[in-house]
Amino acid sequence: MDPNKVNEASGKMSGDGDMASVMGFSGFGKKARTFDLDAIFEQTRRTAIERSQHVLEERHKDSQMEEEGESSKSVKPSVHRDKAAAATRKQESESSSDSDSDSASDSDSELIGPPLPPQFTAKDDDDDNECLRLPRRPGHADSTASSDEDEEEEAQDEDDDDNPVKKIPDTHEITLQHGTKTVSALGLDPSGARLVTGGYDYDVRFWDFAGMDQALQAFRSLQPCECHQIKSLQYSMTGDVILVVSGNAQAKVLDRDGFNVMECIKGDQYIVDMANTKGHTAMLNSGCWHPKIKEEFMTCSNDGTVRTWDLNSEKKHKSVFKPRSFQGKKVIPTCCTYSRDGKLIAAGCQDGTIQIWDRNLSVHTKFHCRQAHIPGSDTSCLSFSYDGMTLASRGGDDTLKMWDIRNFRKPVNVATGLTNYFAMTDCCFSPDDKLLVTGTSVKKDEGNGKLVFFDRASFQRGYEIEVTNASVIRCLWHPKLNQIMVGTGNGLAKVYYDPVKSHRGAKLCVVKSQRKEKQAETLTQDYIITPHALPMFREARQRSTRKQLEKDRLDPKKSHKPEPPVSGPGRGGRVAAHGGTLSSFIVKNIALDKTDDSNPREAILRHAKEASDNPYWVAPAYTVTQPEPVFAEESEEDEEADKEPEWKKRKI
Repeated sequence: MDPNKVNEASGKMSGDGDMASVMGFSGFGKKARTFDLDAIFEQTRRTAIERSQHVLEERHKDSQMEEEGESSKSVKPSVHRDKAAAATRKQESESSSDSDSDSASDSDSELIGPPLPPQFTAKDDDDDNECLRLPRRPGHADSTASSDEDEEEEAQDEDDDDNPVKKIPDTHEITLQHGTKTVSALGLDPSGARLVTGGYDYDVRFWDFAGMDQALQAFRSLQPCECHQIKSLQYSMTGDVILVVSGNAQAKVLDRDGFNVMECIKGDQYIVDMANTKGHTAMLNSGCWHPKIKEEFMTCSNDGTVRTWDLNSEKKHKSVFKPRSFQGKKVIPTCCTYSRDGKLIAAGCQDGTIQIWDRNLSVHTKFHCRQAHIPGSDTSCLSFSYDGMTLASRGGDDTLKMWDIRNFRKPVNVATGLTNYFAMTDCCFSPDDKLLVTGTSVKKDEGNGKLVFFDRASFQRGYEIEVTNASVIRCLWHPKLNQIMVGTGNGLAKVYYDPVKSHRGAKLCVVKSQRKEKQAETLTQDYIITPHALPMFREARQRSTRKQLEKDRLDPKKSHKPEPPVSGPGRGGRVAAHGGTLSSFIVKNIALDKTDDSNPREAILRHAKEASDNPYWVAPAYTVTQPEPVFAEESEEDEEADKEPEWKKRKI
């Protein structure tokens, strides 16, 4: 051995001893372990072979014990054998490590720093023993508590699924300001991207959820029917056109951007039989699209007819349905709708009846309820459920009724006390067909309009939403967005949604920050194009709006802020403006000036005495040179000029 290395080792050991005696630990760090990969792989292979042999032996013995009926006694020996095998594997792994790893483990076992208290050392020994314990069975005590909690959570989730009220998306809302008058029509396209609103102010506004920001401004507003109130708006099944039903006799069809596509023809009002006219002759009440055929739509009117139309032939209606009373007289339909499959056409009439026809047979009704609502009240809405078997009717008699069309003699359920002041108050079914929704009306300053939810099965009033201090007229529950649109009597369109349960729609626009307005744009002037002007008068064409704005900003004249009007006595050479009231105007022009200046000579001589007594302007300047004023004497030329005829006098 090298004597130098021995001396270094002995010095190191003595140094470690001094450090341990002074500071309480023997070193500053652990030594790096060295591993023999071949030995580790070989040990792993042997362990796998032994374990598979043990498993095969246990299975063989268990099968023998089951045949003898003593399989229950073989559980404990197998556990002991597993423990013994684990102990032997542990001993083999310890013995297979080389001398370097032994030294490393010795260095690991050495305590660094002060010694641990005895309770911790005992706990460490217990932890080492726990490594050999078998895992608990799934049905043991610890797992039972967690399984009970899981079962409770599952049961609670099932209760939420069974309770349709929990699915109402009403945690958040946005408000779209349509105007100041009643929002009487709502329409949402099938994809849920665009909303269209119409009201008593004749306006139709288009709202794009993906294009709006937090300002919530409509991207287009127009008056398609001039001075007629909008009664109904609805997108077609493909979402490419919109049906507009207003207070005139002609329905219109617009495209997605508001341009006119079709206008129905007006009928001849002097023909008695309405089936012989080509169109409606009186005010429209309602209209809707066919749910399956994208070119067909339907309208009903005060002329006592329900007509279907084809989008491709605007010169004539497609078919006519004429509601009749019990005596066979004409009655006015106030609302109409298609069934979900498009095979039935239903109309609610002013005499309280609900009449349903087969779409292909327009003569006799297929279902007819003569006392659905009180005669003389306007049935405001009819709505079929998604399964097509149930019809809901919202009456002007403050009721909401649900009908089974297979037994149409009497309603299945009736809800009363739902005030209705409008002829277009809606009712609709929820997307899962378990709830029925309608709105209530209120008079001005007499409470809040509500959105009321009824359970379809029990018809109990399950939930209410107080919308605003005006009537709730239109309501729409979109199945794809899972959002509720509401039109109110004070010009608002509200959208209710839930960030978790709802999709897209209002969620797209509330996350966008409001865009700032560019103030510099107000300085730009319209560019006047004069192609035939001379070169010296021709203006240079603007290449870029931004560059022109920057130039205008640097120009002191164009960017000068106008002076505000002077208030008070006036300053800086500017005279203050007089009051803007009628009394100040009268005082300024009449009350303070009562003189008649029709004769200028008399008006001047009126101040002659005051000027001679108290000279102020001219006389003090001539006191030295001309104390006595000398006036010019009249000459003969002036007298001759006065005697000349008028046509010879010089014209000034």
